[in-house]
Amino acid sequence: MVNELLWVLLMVVTFLGILLAYRLFGRIGLYVWIAISIIIANIQVMKTIEIFGLVTAEGNIIYGTIFLAMDILGENYGKKAAYKGVLIGFFTLIAVTILMQLTLLFVPHESDTLSPALESIFSFLPRIALASITAYFLSQTLNIIIFHYIKKLTKGKMLWLRNNASTMISQFFDNIIFTYMAFVGLFGLFGWQQIFEWPIIFQIFITSLIMKYIVAVVDTPFIYWARKLKKEVPD
Repeated sequence: MVNELLWVLLMVVTFLGILLAYRLFGRIGLYVWIAISIIIANIQVMKTIEIFGLVTAEGNIIYGTIFLAMDILGENYGKKAAYKGVLIGFFTLIAVTILMQLTLLFVPHESDTLSPALESIFSFLPRIALASITAYFLSQTLNIIIFHYIKKLTKGKMLWLRNNASTMISQFFDNIIFTYMAFVGLFGLFGWQQIFEWPIIFQIFITSLIMKYIVAVVDTPFIYWARKLKKEVPD
């Protein structure tokens, strides 16, 4: 039960973290959180764990809070602010990927002991980053469209519905795109071969989707909390 308890603890810490960022810095805090989250999620996803008897990649919680950040931005500041958040995340991941690939090109000194560890993590980043960027951009755009469509349809009521429906629908497509590109490959392009056998890939897909949906449901009270905080946070 160690992984399960840690997963719950990580979820609590992560949700409190995003609200603290919003409370201290307003919408800028949310933009910063998006940038932090997309970097951490793409590093965490390289670690595969077993949780509740199923195999999954990490990163589901922190990545799920990006959807929460977009929904808070959309709810409190409008569609334009949410789209800005999407672009900030997009730029952040591209910039980190390019900078780290250039970093790996440097020849390490003979006293260096950490270069192999950096290579093991960040040499895989381009594949993860391409999968993540593609899934992220398409799913977040869909998330914003659905969120504001439901908001208009319900005349601003039923925040819980637009928060959960937009997140769950968009994360379903996000999961398909990311899982296939990251773990199956692109039909052999760039030498990217299938990493896991299909049963493992299927387990990762199903478990990741379940975890993301749990995160989406649990974050509902936090978006209501964030809406109340709007009057108290910096503009």
